[in-house]
Amino acid sequence: MPEPSRPTAIAHLPTGQMEYRLDRRGDTVVLICHGGHVRAGLAVGEESFAAADATILVPSRPGYGRTPLTTGTSVERYTGVVRELCAHLGIDRVAAVVGISGGGPTAATLAARHPDLVERLILVSAVGWLPYPGRWTRLGSHLAFSAATERLTWAAIHALARRAPGRCLRTMLRSLSTRPVDDVVAALRPHDRDKLLALFTQMRSGRGFLNDLRPTPDVTARIDQPTLVVATRTDGGVPFAHAQSLAAAIRRAELVESRADSHFVWLGADWPAIAARIRAFLDLGPPAIT
Repeated sequence: MPEPSRPTAIAHLPTGQMEYRLDRRGDTVVLICHGGHVRAGLAVGEESFAAADATILVPSRPGYGRTPLTTGTSVERYTGVVRELCAHLGIDRVAAVVGISGGGPTAATLAARHPDLVERLILVSAVGWLPYPGRWTRLGSHLAFSAATERLTWAAIHALARRAPGRCLRTMLRSLSTRPVDDVVAALRPHDRDKLLALFTQMRSGRGFLNDLRPTPDVTARIDQPTLVVATRTDGGVPFAHAQSLAAAIRRAELVESRADSHFVWLGADWPAIAARIRAFLDLGPPAIT
């Protein structure tokens, strides 16, 4: 059975409606900009922050979950609404904003536009400002995730995950790794297989994914916060060149190369070492003992 979607709340702000999840723990706040096909209720790539006792704030980006597209059709406008959400929740500083995959441009723009709010930036398997995606991927996305087809596309994927899990993993991971997909699936640990299948049974695109494909102004030259860029060369979803470009363009950035087999770097065997590097970057100390 998939892990249930976590409870979320709605903030009715002067600039728009925002769905969010706030998991309160310690005093350190980490704000996560999720990737494509994901919303605030799905916890993806958060375990290292939770283990370090950080409070996690995850807003649903425009067009995902219960955040309407009108809240921020542009990344610039949306980051202003996120700033307003933080004020609404009594958060005046975040230790880091984390951009995962398609949430990379949002996280980077939030850091660039609101340096008084954001202390550090972490980009994980993140889309940058190189041309993206390729022509055929873009065309396929418009066919599979349009308003008319998105629900049917995900209904088919959800059914495949339940009825033919191995086939579902191969189908989904084929485009997320440059390695032979059978090797990638065979290398997954049982609990990682379960995590991926749970995720694939709950993903939706809404109107958000196609909005993510719209161009947004490159803000990398304006980012002055310390930045970690984490990526793997075998990412088939977001080419490693995006990480290299981000690390080169952001003046205080460090590139941390993962050895993971796919876009999901937190499933890699070297993730514990990378998570420790992230904790040191955030000065969060050792992980909690459970």
